[in-house]
Amino acid sequence: QLRFVESGGGTVQAGGSLRLSCVASDFSLASKTIGWFRQAPGKAAEGVSCILSHTRSTTYPNSVRGRFITFRDDAQNTVYLLMSNLKPEDTGTYYCAAMPQDICSNYVPQLRRDQGTRVTVSS
Repeated sequence: QLRFVESGGGTVQAGGSLRLSCVASDFSLASKTIGWFRQAPGKAAEGVSCILSHTRSTTYPNSVRGRFITFRDDAQNTVYLLMSNLKPEDTGTYYCAAMPQDICSNYVPQLRRDQGTRVTVSS
């Protein structure tokens, strides 16, 4: 199972920004399509971004499009999620994962207990 380490979460006021990092711990993510996901308390997990491995094309759901940007630095083995104009509804635990195929799909992996970085947006 591919493992990542997420960081960069914190507590911000509405309208603020955060940059999350997703580092591959023991493999190269250069050939992987990577998704960022989040799970709010009491809600189902959802995808918030996806970046393809080779073209670096990105996709976002309507809920975050225009506010979130994902980009990758393969030399640093890291994928980033830059979040701006944050809203209270963006609160949740954010985590990343490799897509099972080299496409951006509806795949949403389950959040593991030891995974993710917490984001809290206060109003």
